[in-house]
Amino acid sequence: MTANQMQTLVVGDRDIKVKQRPANKAGSTGIFWMGGYKSDMEGSKVLALDEWAEKTGNSCTRYDYSGHGVSGGAFTDGTISKWLEESLAVFEEKTEGKQLVIGSSMGGWLALLLTCAHIAKVGVEKSRISGLILIAPAIDMTKELMWDKFDETIRQTLQETGIYEQPSDYDEPYQITRALIEDGKSHLFGDQLIETGCPVHILQGVLDDAVPWQMAVDLVSRLARDDVRLTLVKDGDHRLSRDEDLARLIQTVEEMV
Repeated sequence: MTANQMQTLVVGDRDIKVKQRPANKAGSTGIFWMGGYKSDMEGSKVLALDEWAEKTGNSCTRYDYSGHGVSGGAFTDGTISKWLEESLAVFEEKTEGKQLVIGSSMGGWLALLLTCAHIAKVGVEKSRISGLILIAPAIDMTKELMWDKFDETIRQTLQETGIYEQPSDYDEPYQITRALIEDGKSHLFGDQLIETGCPVHILQGVLDDAVPWQMAVDLVSRLARDDVRLTLVKDGDHRLSRDEDLARLIQTVEEMV
């Protein structure tokens, strides 16, 4: 396989686009990237990870959820269930051996959901997930960061029209659908303990205006059975994409691999 040649994986009625850098050494740990809400697989963080993988001989797998980037489907048709199904399909069909799963923002929530689903299927002893790095993880975001923060006017708009366009600092507004909110209810972790069976390292900016840093602290308390580290970046924002942030991410990867 040619490194980073675009591949297509059909999941349901969606064409999911995948790029992979194969490993060139035996027994290495692969990088499995899970992006955020309305992001794509060409962002600065995953490109830095791909460059690191090229230098070290590790594999790197990245993909776009349906409705994101170059994958098929409409963004407004997306739900947590669909994006999780696609993630599991890519993980199971396109990777082999141990994987370090790295999830950013919504990808952090999906990374935990993927890990739990993988363990439920194969058992913790046979899990291929050797570690998790969660960057500003938006756990339970459809409730905690959307519905619970909406006022009655926004909630009524969602109920009546099925969609709300939330202003965003990232050019276009976020199109939040009633279907996304309703589907998200079946994936909420709530206050329950989360067992991953592997080390977890959370990177969180204190100046994050999208995912409050207190959510990361709360998540640590619910990962009590696992080896968990939390790095709070005092001057870091939600993206954590400055040169020093990318260097910190690569250092974290090297420590976990």
